[in-house]
Amino acid sequence: MNPMIVLRSVFLFLFVMSMAAQGAWVAEPSADTNAVWLAEHYTKYEHRIPMRDGVRLFTRVYVPKDDSQPWPILLTRTPYALKPYGADNFNDPVGTFRELAKDKFILVTQDVRGRYGSEGEYMHVRPFNPNKGPKDVDENSDAYDTIDWLVKKIPNNNGKVGMFGISYPGFYTSMGMIDSHPALLAASPQAPISDWFMGDDLNHNGAFYLSQNFAFFNTFAQRAEDPLHEDLKPFNFKTPDGYDFFLRMGPLGNSEKLLKAFGTNWSEFLAHPTYDDYWKARNIRPHLKHVHCAVMTVGGWYDAEDLFGALETYRWTERQNSGITNVLVMGPWSHGGWNKSDGDKLGDVNFRAKTAEYYRQKIELPFFRHFLKGDTNYTATEAHVFETGTDQWRRFSAWPPKQAVARTLYFRAGGALGFDAPTDGKGAFDEYVSDPAKPVPFTLEPTTGYPRGYPTHDQRFAASRPDVLVYETEPLEEDLTFAGPLQATLHVSTTGTDADWVVKLVDVYAGDFPDPNPNPAHLAMGGYQQLLRGDVFRGKFRNSFEKPEPFKPGEVAKIDFTIPDIFHTFRRGHRVMVQVQSSWFPLVDRNPQTFVNIPTAKPEDFKKAMHRIYRGGSTASALTVQVLPVGARE
Repeated sequence: MNPMIVLRSVFLFLFVMSMAAQGAWVAEPSADTNAVWLAEHYTKYEHRIPMRDGVRLFTRVYVPKDDSQPWPILLTRTPYALKPYGADNFNDPVGTFRELAKDKFILVTQDVRGRYGSEGEYMHVRPFNPNKGPKDVDENSDAYDTIDWLVKKIPNNNGKVGMFGISYPGFYTSMGMIDSHPALLAASPQAPISDWFMGDDLNHNGAFYLSQNFAFFNTFAQRAEDPLHEDLKPFNFKTPDGYDFFLRMGPLGNSEKLLKAFGTNWSEFLAHPTYDDYWKARNIRPHLKHVHCAVMTVGGWYDAEDLFGALETYRWTERQNSGITNVLVMGPWSHGGWNKSDGDKLGDVNFRAKTAEYYRQKIELPFFRHFLKGDTNYTATEAHVFETGTDQWRRFSAWPPKQAVARTLYFRAGGALGFDAPTDGKGAFDEYVSDPAKPVPFTLEPTTGYPRGYPTHDQRFAASRPDVLVYETEPLEEDLTFAGPLQATLHVSTTGTDADWVVKLVDVYAGDFPDPNPNPAHLAMGGYQQLLRGDVFRGKFRNSFEKPEPFKPGEVAKIDFTIPDIFHTFRRGHRVMVQVQSSWFPLVDRNPQTFVNIPTAKPEDFKKAMHRIYRGGSTASALTVQVLPVGARE
């Protein structure tokens, strides 16, 4: 062997051993933030904090053992369990919790009223009470009373409090922002619920989301004998095939019978099939006022549950609270995907970067460090958003970007799609037969719930069905970027008296798109039809969500609805596609296509119907998009 190589190897070995012995260079173990680490660096306390009406809420507090300075408090309020319970039992910190623990915050998590260790009565999306008396409570007052107790009672805190939470905890964070406690300086509602009828979780534009919620509410409602330690039991579908299960279940009302034994709120939800006072009271958007803290709303472009909630919470907070720091962060994530995953891919789509890790370390942690610790290494960006297609983070001074221009994509003859208005006459149309007995599936994956990645799934299976209309552009000669909400305008008729209308925006990859490497699924990505955004509108609500109206068979009617924002660039050589259909099963319950109360519909109410989409003259159906001009960057 070459003596110089031997000499270099010996020198390198001695150097490494010397540095390790001095503690100058020792790689941290991979499990550096497990439960053992947390117990070493934090003391755990459990409290029952009294609210103004005397109810006590179970609260877990992790206090840094480092008492060299006072630390800020970060609070999460949740309806989910704080396991493991017990002052000597520690959990493994993951995702955001891990990053915050390593940076030293007093980490507080609380069971909300009526859940697990907390007293009181639980209520789903408990409405905000704007006229509270001294003993009246809601989630806003519970957050206020909790913060007030924490800053007075928890040792070694610096009097500054932040709140954050994902999904339901995001809703509780939004509630805590309203008329916020003076000590609350920063809040981050993440994938928060905002309106359960219009676009979050349970309903979209009046259409009920079935498979996404069925198993969840079965488990959520269970009351174990020992809730602090006993695991809950999932619903036994006895099959992995949700399409078959829910089709055999029959009308939506039968779902109530299946879940009745579990004491869920399912019957309560089905008892309110219109936008009545029950849903209106649970719309938090008008109440997002008198917010005095800095707000960072976070969401995922592919969040199947609360994309609507994140965008609407940001918009209404911005509209009703001038002068505060109010920023939006949107990444290429599924529901809560920024918390635990790397965020480098979703389904078959690769984003070529660890976007979730970047968010946690470069966006979220600096936000809380700045407002709670006084760290000056932070610049507020109104919109810090990930552009899919080109796979890169962008910053804008407003969302949607001020430079975005509304343009209309018209449905044209022969399945064409383009920005030029069609030359067809008023009566031109395309048609398809919609059969409730053979609904269009929303995914080909066998699932009784929903795959996290379905908002990116290949839509070629749907495009091949005769009950799905397809419109697409020619291959693009230049990149085309959409940045903002979509507006669907459909002129339709049906031989029935009710119908659902599903509109999907799809990116059709070029035929020579390179396959991923490695590719264990042997998936050919050339011609992949990636779903970017899809939403549904229940036709009987076209004029009013409070007072549904039947269609008059054969008569043209207008359906006009907003689809949540996207930020996506269709690359040169790709095509823009729009698909229109009337079922999306079992994600969305089946519309019988007769004008009835769907939760009480009978099997004989479900009927085939011929649906038409008009595309000429004053009845030209289209999708209006927000186009970001080439070079429009900040």
